[in-house]
Amino acid sequence: MDATDPREIAAIADPVERAQAAAEALAALQGRAAVLSRVRLGALAEAEAAGAVDTSGVRPVEAPGDGAEELERTVGQADRAVPHASGALREPVQASGAAVDRAPGAPRPEAAADRPSQTGSGGPGRLPADARPRVLVQRALPTPPRVRESASLFLTEARRQGVAPRREMLYIGPEPAADHVAAVLRVPPGEPVIARRKMFWAHDVPVRVSTSYFRRDVAEGTRLAEKGFVQPTLQAAITALGHRFGHAVETLTARPPTPQEADLLDVHGEWVVQVLRVGVSRADVPVHALETICAASRHTFAIGQVAGIDTF
Repeated sequence: MDATDPREIAAIADPVERAQAAAEALAALQGRAAVLSRVRLGALAEAEAAGAVDTSGVRPVEAPGDGAEELERTVGQADRAVPHASGALREPVQASGAAVDRAPGAPRPEAAADRPSQTGSGGPGRLPADARPRVLVQRALPTPPRVRESASLFLTEARRQGVAPRREMLYIGPEPAADHVAAVLRVPPGEPVIARRKMFWAHDVPVRVSTSYFRRDVAEGTRLAEKGFVQPTLQAAITALGHRFGHAVETLTARPPTPQEADLLDVHGEWVVQVLRVGVSRADVPVHALETICAASRHTFAIGQVAGIDTF
């Protein structure tokens, strides 16, 4: 079996095995994306050093043809045949009794078990759709440098959009690296990494859960592993450790939420968008992996224009 062939993965009968195979394939592809990005940067640097500034010889990527459409139909039919089993996948590890750090004035979010049971169009345990305020938060991709260098990417974005933001630190500490995180940080799956997990609200509606992951050789014994929000910024703390930014790769994945994500974001029966960004230093060290889980129905994604070789 080809471990990255979507047709063969979609044909796996057991839904848990199928989901795990898909996760492993995604991790492999994300790892290749990081490698290809480094190859591209090296090629551009070589071309610049040689004085080659004409990009007319670079062919644009063609749109998917009939083969891709047939693949989508095949995978889609197999995917609809068996319900998703995302709840059987590994959940993020929360340290028992871990201290929670809150932004000033931010109340503790209700635990799912403490939330009053609601019935209606939203189903048990979930507010009816017409009772929840609809919030659309824009998430720019790639992230503009001026926004990423701010004290908080989300707070800066939200305030520019006229949205009242709130954030709370949920967890800081070690946890085993999931396959896709291990791939971009170049560590073995399950190896402990340092996680910094935050939750964000807009107009008191939950919209995102964001986790920064760091290799232990990068973060242990530094401010990156300490409790509370890093001041003045996380990026400044990384730079102060001697790391110089080289490049970043951002990928989007739409998927059903895990049970924990569904409870935190109140998206039972809906989908989430996972944005995974890995920042690599000039020394080719994957310093920072940022995973943002977005409530899909409460977000829009503005995709930036590429420069130099784009076409109609």
